[in-house]
Amino acid sequence: KHYGGISPEWPISYDELEPYYAQAERIYHVHGHGGEDPTEPRRTGGYPFPAVSHEPRIQQLSDDFARLGLKPLHTPLGIMLDEKNPWKSTCIRCNTCDGFPCLVNAKADAHICCVLPALQHPNVTLLTDTKVTRLETSASGREVTEVHVERNGTKEIYNGTIVIVSGGAINSAALLLRSANDKHPNGLANGSDVVGRHYMGHTNSVLMALSKCPNPTVFQKTLSVNDFYFKSPEWEFPMGHISFVGKLDGDTLKAGAPKVAPKWTLELMGKHSLDFWLTSEDLPDPNNRVTINRDGEIVLQYKPNNEEGHKRLIKKLESLMQQQTKCPIHGRECHEGLFARNLFLGQRIPLAGVAHQNGTIRFGNDPKTSALDRNCKAHELDNLYVVDASFFCSSGAVNPGLTIIANALRVGDHLLERMNVRRPEPEMTSVA
Repeated sequence: KHYGGISPEWPISYDELEPYYAQAERIYHVHGHGGEDPTEPRRTGGYPFPAVSHEPRIQQLSDDFARLGLKPLHTPLGIMLDEKNPWKSTCIRCNTCDGFPCLVNAKADAHICCVLPALQHPNVTLLTDTKVTRLETSASGREVTEVHVERNGTKEIYNGTIVIVSGGAINSAALLLRSANDKHPNGLANGSDVVGRHYMGHTNSVLMALSKCPNPTVFQKTLSVNDFYFKSPEWEFPMGHISFVGKLDGDTLKAGAPKVAPKWTLELMGKHSLDFWLTSEDLPDPNNRVTINRDGEIVLQYKPNNEEGHKRLIKKLESLMQQQTKCPIHGRECHEGLFARNLFLGQRIPLAGVAHQNGTIRFGNDPKTSALDRNCKAHELDNLYVVDASFFCSSGAVNPGLTIIANALRVGDHLLERMNVRRPEPEMTSVA
C-alpha cells in the first residue's frame, strides 16, 4: 500500500522466481553481501561473488549512515571484477563504467554474458539492422504464422513454431498494436484492452551533494540505502531506494547547464560532489500508455503519480547529509547542500529516460484484465510469448533488470518443457 494507491499483486510468488534470481546472479557475475539489505527476502544461497569494496569517501559515508542507525549495504553489481587477484581481473575499476560501453568487456551485461555465448551455437543467428514491423496470424487468429521485418532496406518474412517478443515495454506493445487484424482489431493479445496501458518507469532523480572537500572516488556506485523502502518511523508508506550513479564530471553536468556555464566550473563541481540516484515506485495507471498514431509512430503518454514518497525520500537524504561526521578541515560547514544534477532544468529524469520501462503487456490469470498468462504466453494466441519488462504488474523501486532476467529463465524452462526438450547437464571440468 502506497500513499498514492495500491501496488498490484503478481500471479506468481517470489518462491517461484527465487531459484531463477540465483541463477541470474551466477550468469551475470553479481557481487554482493547477503544479509546487509533490510528488505532482503529469503535466499537459498549467498551471492556468487563478494561485494565490491567501497573507496574511502564512500566508506566514510557508509559509516556515517550506520552511526545514524541505518543499515547501508553494498550495492549488488554485475561486473567482471576480482579484487583479490587484480592481475587476473578483467575490470580495472575505471571512472567510465556507468553510462559508457566497456572497452575491456568487463561489464556483466547481456551482450557479454548471454548473446555472445549463445552465438557459439550453430542453431542461433543474430540479425542486425533489422526491424520487426508486423506479426501476421493464421485465419483463425490463434497463432502467429509470419514475422515481417525490414532488413537493410529490404522486406523479409520469417516464421517459427514459437514466436517470442522481447523489444522492451514500449516497442513490444507498439508491435502488438501495429499487428491488428480482423481477428484482433485492437492489436494482438489485446482483447482485454490492456496492451500499451499501465506504462511505468519509476520516479527517478539524480542529486549531487556538494562539499568543500573534494571527492576523489573513481568507482562510486557501491553503496545503497533501503531503510526507507517500505516505510520510516515518521511515515507509514514506502519512499524508495537510495544509491549512486557513476561519478559525474564536467561533461555529464554540461548536458543540463546553460551554454554560458564555464566548463571549469562544472569540472570543479564534479570533483566536489557525491552523486546519488533515488528511485521511487510509480503505480500502474491505464491512462499512462503506449499508442500508435496515424503514421505508425509511437506515442507515449505519461502523468507521474505517487510522488509524495519520492519528495520525502529527497528530504530524508538531505537530512542525512547534514548529519555527516565533522570534516577535520571545515567542520560542519563542509557539506554545501543537495542539488539536482540538472541544475538549471529540474531534478527528475525526464520522460525520455525510459531505461526502467515496464508494465505495458501485463501478465495475470484473468484474460479480462491481462494480456499474458502466468508463463507470459498471450491468452489469445497459442504460440506468442512476450518476455521483457512488459509483463510487470507493478514496478517496485529498484532496477528491474534482475527480475527481467530471472523471469526469462523461468519462461525458458517452461518452453523447454513445452517442446519436450531436456536441459543439458553442465559439463564437469577438472582443474589440475
